[in-house]
Amino acid sequence: MSDRGEVPIGRRMAELRARRGMSQQVFADRIGRSKSWVDKVERGVRTLDRLSVIETVAAALGVTPTILLTGRPRRETVTDTEAAVERIRAALARHDPPDADSPTARQLDDQAGYAWTAYRNGHHPQVLRTLPDLLAATRHTGHAETAADPPVRVYRLTAQTLVKLGKPHLAWLAADRAMTAATGDPHRTGLAAVSLAQALRALHRGRLAQAAALTAVRQIDPAAAHDRPPDPGLTGTLLIEAALAAATYRDAPTAHDLTERAAHLAATYDGQHQPDNDGTAFGPTTVILARALVATRLGDHHHAVMLHRHATDGEGWRMLPAEHRAAHLIDIARAHLDLGDPRAAGRALTAADRIAPAEARTRPAARAALTAILRTGTTAADVARLAATIGLTQQ
Repeated sequence: MSDRGEVPIGRRMAELRARRGMSQQVFADRIGRSKSWVDKVERGVRTLDRLSVIETVAAALGVTPTILLTGRPRRETVTDTEAAVERIRAALARHDPPDADSPTARQLDDQAGYAWTAYRNGHHPQVLRTLPDLLAATRHTGHAETAADPPVRVYRLTAQTLVKLGKPHLAWLAADRAMTAATGDPHRTGLAAVSLAQALRALHRGRLAQAAALTAVRQIDPAAAHDRPPDPGLTGTLLIEAALAAATYRDAPTAHDLTERAAHLAATYDGQHQPDNDGTAFGPTTVILARALVATRLGDHHHAVMLHRHATDGEGWRMLPAEHRAAHLIDIARAHLDLGDPRAAGRALTAADRIAPAEARTRPAARAALTAILRTGTTAADVARLAATIGLTQQ
């Protein structure tokens, strides 16, 4: 997995660990392994050759797996992504019994946290390669322990990643499992409902998506008298999901009413765009971005672009996770195309590529927008380079 003469992967792991000031024991705890295992890998006594394990190690070290392997970036292809999706499909289909090496709920939660960090940073290939093992561990830990947080987090991450990759039916399956794992806890149910609504929207089931989101809002409302206090950030995120769902079936009044409710929450919410451990970020800027997407779904592309420019000029835009910003830029590229402005669409895509390359290079929506730009024959040099990088050519 490395060229002749390169530093062995175990030694590279040791160097990166030392640079980050982690002892072998601290590092071992973060990746769910023993100190002895870490020591043997670093000394070359044990081989580090399973990609899923390399992914976990790389996430804990804060680097991409290719840097850990060779120190050089590796180009991801559509074939790589499809193969990764098939591994996730296989992991969702398996129901084998746990083995002796199954992680504890705490270890799984830590590993899920690293994967969510990679997701928020837009490192989707890394997430894809990590998910099969996380799903297997989730299945085993779910039988062994009562803690429900890790399964909900893993299934949600699986669903949201698959939605990005244009696999809504598989995403729906993962989101449904998140809902099942969350049963009985309004807060976890609300988080799972975010992913469920996204999957249903991707399946063009806007009414069902809206119902799922608003049902979760009612469950976490203070009037329900649940033990967990209401979460304005989660409530606002669910309202945005419901608004986007209403826009998919052209219910403009409902979509606008829901975004107004979200805006009211955002005006008093002190989270201000900061993503939490569950991958949600909410604040005034996220509401404006949602309004832009609602306008796009409703066909008001001029208004969508105006809202987009207003939102991206503010400090709140820079505080959003890389994944969120890049995803929005890909969505707004379609509005530019519908307005007959391929150059602006190209600028949006190249900006997304600078922020989170995997968003622009692996998502079908980005490839479709880029293909549409190429067909116009007015392709800027940076857009042409991006197209060549992901294997598209100007016809």
